[in-house]
Amino acid sequence: MNRLSAASVPLPGRAAKWPAYKAENHGFGIVHLGIGNFARAHLLSYTDDALAARGGDWRIIGASLRGSSLAGTLEPQDYRYILIERGEETKASVIGALHSVVSGRERIVDVLSLMASPACRIVSLTVTEKGYGLTGTGQLDTSHPDIAQDLGRRQSPQGVIGLIAAALALRQQIGLPAFTVLSCDNLPQNGRRLRGAVLEFAALAHDPSLVRFIEAHAAFPSGVVDRITPIPGQDLFGLARAETGYDDLAAIETEPFRQWILEDSFCAGRPAWETAGALFVPDITDYERMKLWMLNGTHSLIAYCGCLHEKKYVRDVMADGHLKDLVVRHLSAASSAIGQLGMDLDAYAEKLKARFSNPAIAHATAQIAMDGTQKLPQRITAPAFAALKRGTDFEPFAFTIAVWIVYVERWAKGLAAYEVSDPQSAVLREVLSKPSSDLELLRAASAACPHILPTELLDGRFGAALQRLIGPLRA
Repeated sequence: MNRLSAASVPLPGRAAKWPAYKAENHGFGIVHLGIGNFARAHLLSYTDDALAARGGDWRIIGASLRGSSLAGTLEPQDYRYILIERGEETKASVIGALHSVVSGRERIVDVLSLMASPACRIVSLTVTEKGYGLTGTGQLDTSHPDIAQDLGRRQSPQGVIGLIAAALALRQQIGLPAFTVLSCDNLPQNGRRLRGAVLEFAALAHDPSLVRFIEAHAAFPSGVVDRITPIPGQDLFGLARAETGYDDLAAIETEPFRQWILEDSFCAGRPAWETAGALFVPDITDYERMKLWMLNGTHSLIAYCGCLHEKKYVRDVMADGHLKDLVVRHLSAASSAIGQLGMDLDAYAEKLKARFSNPAIAHATAQIAMDGTQKLPQRITAPAFAALKRGTDFEPFAFTIAVWIVYVERWAKGLAAYEVSDPQSAVLREVLSKPSSDLELLRAASAACPHILPTELLDGRFGAALQRLIGPLRA
């Protein structure tokens, strides 16, 4: 085995892109919480290009708080890995921006030490919606296991909110400036929500001076991230070797498209991500709605339709004429709910259809279907209310909620070949396994998940649409 490492060099006849800088000449400046495939396809890819363009001590230390095999896989490779872009052409890049990986609960004390070190200027996160410990309305959820435990052990936290607060408290105590906290997850107003949660946690668990320190000195820019990153396929490792000549047991695959839109409010500097195509704007709100309602919302529709119709991948849903028509209508409804933004939403919708149909990307519908209770409020419920207010087509949002309910109901009643992976799966199984009539099922779903189906959507035109749509889906 010719394993990829820091000693590896480009081989003749291989078209892979290699770092245009010597990685070991650059220290770390970012600690990233939740070092999964998306972070390596998105954040690390942008940072690799920024280091090549402008340099700086901005390599990234990845942290897996719950532990993973990634650290052990990457360490023999000096934390190098191969990123494969699958599209009309296949392209490979060797990424050198990853400094190291710290993994496991027993290493959280080391993560805290790194976050409190002078070198750390940004703490970034990809921990998914459920990892923040927020309520459906975006407030700190003190009943969340990580939050509840960390409130009682502020010096040795286990969750991300407690960890950020503890690190900022240490920096305050030793006279270091605050860092920027950068969420790279699909949360609405992710920076503002994260700031609010950290401040609320600090007020409950720490000295009031920490709250003032965070308010005055820390930064929490909001941002929109976008890059479809599926679970690696079986042929990936062979493809990575064919493209580079090296074996990489941590290779990942993604689509050619990538997008990152950020509010430029960093308190301790940042990499030159704009050289890699990142867009810095004063206010992220319009871009966020565009992405959450059009891309992520449509992805949820595709996921639940795919699971119900035994379509394994997104591309399979798009290859079905009837299901594709549902996708097209959903994109149109989401665009209308947004209204005029000064951006070409029709062109954006066309790009999304092309990306969803990419035959080279095996993006599993089951992967996207996970954690629906955490995703649907901002992806479906929010545009539903906007459509009702604007007087535009709201039925695609009613349809997606109905599809999700039936998706869960079939599983709850033991009628599905798939599993539902959701933080509220036990509650959903209990509540949705009992109702018999369509109206009973809708009321049960509303009672269990009012942040997805609030009572006001059970009435009027939206409620009538739900009742009309859910019957055929259950048949």
